[in-house]
Amino acid sequence: MKVLVTGVKGQLGHDVLRALQLRNIECLGADIGEFDITDAKAAADFIKGYRPDAVIHCSAYTAVDKAEDDRELCIAVNAGGTRNIASVCREIDARMVYISTDYVFPGSGSNEYEVDDPTGPLNVYGKSKLDGELVVKELLRKYFIVRISWVFGKNGNNFVKTMLRIGKERSEVNVVCDQVGSPTYTADLAELLCDMVVTEKYGTYHATNEGFCSWAEFAQEIFRLAGYSTRVNPILTSEYPTKATRPINSRMSKKSLDYAGFKRLPPWQDALARYLEEMGIRGDI
Repeated sequence: MKVLVTGVKGQLGHDVLRALQLRNIECLGADIGEFDITDAKAAADFIKGYRPDAVIHCSAYTAVDKAEDDRELCIAVNAGGTRNIASVCREIDARMVYISTDYVFPGSGSNEYEVDDPTGPLNVYGKSKLDGELVVKELLRKYFIVRISWVFGKNGNNFVKTMLRIGKERSEVNVVCDQVGSPTYTADLAELLCDMVVTEKYGTYHATNEGFCSWAEFAQEIFRLAGYSTRVNPILTSEYPTKATRPINSRMSKKSLDYAGFKRLPPWQDALARYLEEMGIRGDI
């Protein structure tokens, strides 16, 4: 099997390529330097030149707040770029893994969202990722749509790195406590995506590390494991206005993984501890 990974310079793409290589699966990583996914011809030429059996599409516009003012580019990348890649996958009969997000849901209530629950994104980014899902479903039969949330990995910026930086600079920090979801460690997710791509268990999945927490609880655990004394002051979303509206409830059910026979990811606390160790931050680990 030959696998093309887009967005290889990002957190997830970097770890997916590494996981494929460790499994001795022939693979190639690509990013904007190789081809622009919003350019249909460039995408077609590059993908046909490599002719993969599968494409794991990690490339995306992910600046959630900036997307509110940069709507056209966000949609061009997340919906248009996905259409370009899916079109080539259909032409060469390659399977596709599309990385989506909890932001496709409205975030109401407190129940876990199932894969077939009604969507209703609250911001431009979520809408663009949902449009990408619809494109994949429209064009392909051999697809995996994988919704993730609160991503952290070694290669790139994320909430964990931000908290570690703040923890060194301040004695306390205000963090939102009424948005609840699941952190996702890219190294763990990459293993699952590698498990998926070699199968024909197509469909839509939710894939995050096990367990739920608020952003404030996430921050508290980061500081505890890192050995920082920084105090977390829990605040409401209304006290921390942002350009883009965030969902309050990002709990997603992993039953789809169970039904397909895929192993769930480890608890987020365990993932965070391993991540900090990988980063060389030991604290109480």
